[in-house]
Amino acid sequence: MMKPQRYLIPLLLMTQSALAAEASGPLPPVPAPVRSQDLSFEQMSSSPGTLSLRGNAPDGQADFTVRRDEVVTRASLDLDFTPSPSLLPLLSQIKVYLNDELMGVTALTKEQMGERTHARIELDPRYAKDFNRIKVSFVGHYQKVCENPASDTLWLNVNRDSKLSLQLQTLPVRNELSFFPMPFLDVRDNGKLILPMVFSGAVPLLQQQAAAVLASWFGTKAQWRGQHFPVLINQLPDRNGVIFATNDARPDFLVDYPKVKGPTIDMISSPDNPYVKLLLILGRDQQDLLTAAKGLAQGEVLLRGQSVLVDEVKPLAPRQPYDAPNWVRLDRKMRFDELTDYPGQLQATGSRLWPMSLTLRLPPDLYLLGANGIKADLKYHNTAPIQRDGSRLDVAVNGQFMKSFPLEPGEAKSEQLLTLPLWFAADDDATALRMPGLKTTQSNSLSFSFEYAREMKGGNENGRCDLVLPPAHQVRIDEGSTIDFSGYRHFIEMPNLKAFAYAGFPFSRMADLADSQVVMPARAHPAQITTLLDAVGAIGAETGYPALSLRVLDDWERARTADLDTLLIGTLPEEFQGDLAPDALLQATRSWVNEPTRQHQGDLLHSMADRQPQARVGMTGNLAIAVILGLQSPTHEQRSLVALLADGPAGVRLLNDTLQNATLRGQVAGSVAIIRESGVKSLEVGERYEVGYLPWWERVWQLFAEYPLRLAGLTLFCMLVLGWGLRVLLAGASRSRLKED
Repeated sequence: MMKPQRYLIPLLLMTQSALAAEASGPLPPVPAPVRSQDLSFEQMSSSPGTLSLRGNAPDGQADFTVRRDEVVTRASLDLDFTPSPSLLPLLSQIKVYLNDELMGVTALTKEQMGERTHARIELDPRYAKDFNRIKVSFVGHYQKVCENPASDTLWLNVNRDSKLSLQLQTLPVRNELSFFPMPFLDVRDNGKLILPMVFSGAVPLLQQQAAAVLASWFGTKAQWRGQHFPVLINQLPDRNGVIFATNDARPDFLVDYPKVKGPTIDMISSPDNPYVKLLLILGRDQQDLLTAAKGLAQGEVLLRGQSVLVDEVKPLAPRQPYDAPNWVRLDRKMRFDELTDYPGQLQATGSRLWPMSLTLRLPPDLYLLGANGIKADLKYHNTAPIQRDGSRLDVAVNGQFMKSFPLEPGEAKSEQLLTLPLWFAADDDATALRMPGLKTTQSNSLSFSFEYAREMKGGNENGRCDLVLPPAHQVRIDEGSTIDFSGYRHFIEMPNLKAFAYAGFPFSRMADLADSQVVMPARAHPAQITTLLDAVGAIGAETGYPALSLRVLDDWERARTADLDTLLIGTLPEEFQGDLAPDALLQATRSWVNEPTRQHQGDLLHSMADRQPQARVGMTGNLAIAVILGLQSPTHEQRSLVALLADGPAGVRLLNDTLQNATLRGQVAGSVAIIRESGVKSLEVGERYEVGYLPWWERVWQLFAEYPLRLAGLTLFCMLVLGWGLRVLLAGASRSRLKED
């Protein structure tokens, strides 16, 4: 008799293809695209490396997702594992589940014990859905009676070379905007977002601004996945893409498209491939394109049908500094439920509890020097341990242990005050001894791990074997717990390219980039526009808000006097090219920089003597090179300029690859970052300047906190002055008594 669940499969496929075209005509003549995808266990599992299964923790799991416009047509799991040599053959087995449905069982043979072994298990693709979980369950036996599940002989390692192979078929999708951002971006797709943006010819500034607004919005949705926006000119993309067109300037493949009467957002199929969708941003003129892009970025919930006309885009209230949705609040305490990414993030059930974590993103210029720490009011619920057996709650920040709270018998709810230590200079110098804690130049992980002591009782009496295992536990961090970042000042020493690479600072100070401007070349080529879109998209991914107020211009003389932070793409203005501070100029294929006595390692705070150049070096080469350069604004001392420079198309591609690659972007720091094929080298050159405000007493503390020898000298000087003053005072008092006598 067929299982009842089998009847759910057609319904599952119908649900998964809810975006598919309704039966309103013949099927597309073009065959549905099919692609293959291989995922290793290391990519799918939350714990990198080998998956270790034990007798008392026999289950391991890995997750994978499927786009809603695709369906799995074939799936198989290639297991690479090593079993313990002490296992009993045939009685020991490996079971594989897909979404809690048993897919296959492999019995271990005598020849496999202690040897690296391969097994291939076919998975039924009908059980695959949007979010999928593969569970590998280990059934191990080392003797036939009175086994101890905690025995060291019960183990099986699933090696990192194990992989899942999928064959995916694309589903036909309706031209329906209510599903937006599908199919252009699917949050179930863990891969990097690659979204071409197409223009008809030379790209005017307003079109560049409209594309930047849209790129930053897609960045807010892509988040950690990464994003890339290749620019095409009058070319039909071979994948889902965005087309910008006015009534008078359109790509050739849209020449016959009806003219629009205002800012319009439309979704159509590609002329030569119905499985490729095009998002049309249309307008009567360039201003209409910008209005349509802003309307989509702010009102995507109002989209429906194939086409919508944007009637009005009016901001109701201006953004405030440091109010980026992805950053912690600085004006009040934050509840933990404001920091969660999904329901159930702060609760766990089972005999083996995985750590729960929250992500904390701090503004890069948050001034933490001399602070005592961040106060947290921690509340948690847990099933009580049977006795005082060492069960505890461990709290860690960025993987570093902070504090432990004991779990007492009979308690179901506890409340603790916790102080998280701070790290002012988040440098990568291995020789520096620092207190682990929250950092301003990376996203921080605040994790909670409940550890229950496992006591197993067993015995062999009258030929009977009894074993009592501990029950499963339930734990929860109360979402009403709070953490307080209020009361801190904003102050940072610049240039600081690490702050730019990590969080787009100083531009991200305003989430909508209202205090920022981008200076583009007068005739920007497609790769330079891609640089703009990738940079703004990365900022949107960090802040969680689109760049609705960003200004784009191509006149440096007008831009230099504006009280704004400037992102410059293309060519460094002449007024900087003779300065000794940057000296990272790219003229054709010739480049030269000032080499400091110490190369930059993270955010080291060098003395001025350390920053003095030793030599000027000039070299000519024929390979690609690019530079990211940080400078102070020539007209406003509290404003900054970040220049993205490259020596030709190959250099621009190298620069774009660096902006997209999280590892390479993490190496950008200091005031100059030189990008070559071999990697990124960051240097500290030129004068530093300060952005933010500190009262005089905190400036004195900062002056001496960074230089312990100065503080020791000041202490000694104060002791001498105090001693001399006391001596004079006592001598005067003694003379007065002698005169009275």
